[in-house]
Amino acid sequence: MSSDLTELGVAAIRDGVAKGEFTAVEVAEAFNANVAAAAALNAFIVTTPEQALEAAKANDAKRAAGQPLGKMGGVPIGMKDLFATKGVQTTAASHILEGFTPQYESTVSQKLWDAGAGMLGKLNLDQFAMGSSNETSYFGNVISPWRRNDGGNAALAPGGSSGGSSAAVAARLAPAATGTDTGGSIRQPAAFVGISGIKPTYGRCSRWGIVAFASSLDQAGPMARDVRDCAIMLEAMAGFDPKDATSLNLPVPEWEAGLNGDLRGKKVGIPREYRMDGMDADVAASWDRGIEWLKDAGAEIVDVSLPHTKYALPAYYIIAPAEASSNLARYDGVRYGLRDLPDGAGLQDMYAATRAAGFGAEVKRRILIGTYVLSAGFYDAYYTQAQKVRTLIAQDFKNAFTQCDVILAPTAPTAAFGLGEKSDDPLSMYLNDVFAVPASLAGLPAMSVPAGLNREGLPLGLQIVGKAFDEQGVLNAGLAIEARAQFSAKPEKWW
Repeated sequence: MSSDLTELGVAAIRDGVAKGEFTAVEVAEAFNANVAAAAALNAFIVTTPEQALEAAKANDAKRAAGQPLGKMGGVPIGMKDLFATKGVQTTAASHILEGFTPQYESTVSQKLWDAGAGMLGKLNLDQFAMGSSNETSYFGNVISPWRRNDGGNAALAPGGSSGGSSAAVAARLAPAATGTDTGGSIRQPAAFVGISGIKPTYGRCSRWGIVAFASSLDQAGPMARDVRDCAIMLEAMAGFDPKDATSLNLPVPEWEAGLNGDLRGKKVGIPREYRMDGMDADVAASWDRGIEWLKDAGAEIVDVSLPHTKYALPAYYIIAPAEASSNLARYDGVRYGLRDLPDGAGLQDMYAATRAAGFGAEVKRRILIGTYVLSAGFYDAYYTQAQKVRTLIAQDFKNAFTQCDVILAPTAPTAAFGLGEKSDDPLSMYLNDVFAVPASLAGLPAMSVPAGLNREGLPLGLQIVGKAFDEQGVLNAGLAIEARAQFSAKPEKWW
């Protein structure tokens, strides 16, 4: 029975525990065993089996006492190691924070624990969430559980930055996991491993207690096996937080109850600028199938234009590093984390030595870019221009949404690539975010759902972008795709 439990998602576990079909402790033990047996994937930086069991026992006790369980009652999850967890090391996958143990809990993780979830461990990621392949972590690469069907066994990227989260959910190490999305870091890894993930509207989930990368872009969201599980988990994660000045003071909708894949009367926009020259044939075919599926669900398909799309990526790679260079200035060896103090060194020497030793190459690259574009003489030429472009991109979406309810596009330009294939060419790596970044710049809800396999047997994702605050519309379109894609493929176990 225990191995069967790890095939269940959030809804099935929650409902099964509530009905007494199995106990929360049995679920936690089954997932703990899978986590312990999957060290080869390197999905977790720290495992916390005892915390998963503790939460499970509390849920079983509540049920025995006849008390109702929370939205996530009995569901053990993985927590991306960007969320501060009280008493458990939180590193952002960086050497500079190795050994840092917060004395407080992030708002999002606290909401999940309050809803009855338990923690299986802290998930690996790209260092400070900077990356698209999970190759920049100080604690080593996360390896995708998927393999190409060509008989080779090349290690594949699980996507990034939430690569530990995507690998853990796809490999049945967790039924769901938290992710964060700054420029696609929930959606792209979800697409790479054949799971679902939603970035909600900016401000829907509190950023308090999440290690900051780019504060005007970062947003937490759920990653799970299907759309319904994402809806359940997002309900538990979302909500106003007075500790976060950018938090939306809006009631949390009942997204699970509102799920409806009937799209009659809805219009779906297809952005013509996303049809790029030399587009991967399998990705293009998957997009065309997605259009037919949404037609079948009753939607009307309309052409829309997002004319400033071509400027989105360069604008993002000015704004995000600029904010990162400001946010990461706090890591100086004085207050917490790593301190490298050479003999006879002064304060400036300590700063330099600590940062040189503590930050990885990609983080240093982005800090340098960010510092450059904010410097005197370049601020107006780069940063101010990028912010103007961002405004134009947001206006493009606003205009498009006068003609449609949601927008359909591919999630990523390719399926998963091999580890090491793009790491020597940062520009090629950055281009992986080309479809994901525009929605992030505009602060809009966007979701990736599995759409099938490519010719190499690897998952492809379709992305739905919605109007601000319309997560329901995004989830419903995702549900319509899910019902028609009938995606049931999972990686064959090799780890």
